[in-house]
Amino acid sequence: MQDIIVLTCADCKRKNYTTTKNKKKNPDKLDFKKYCKWCRKHTVHKEGKA
Repeated sequence: MQDIIVLTCADCKRKNYTTTKNKKKNPDKLDFKKYCKWCRKHTVHKEGKA
């Protein structure tokens, strides 16, 4: 039941990371603080459209 999701940078809106999540256990959108190589800093990455 794992679905592949894409994490997009909140600052530059680029798709940087992919991960999996169980949509039945976590119905809300995920957000992580990860490194963006285009912004060259750690920014919030939110779940976006694939």
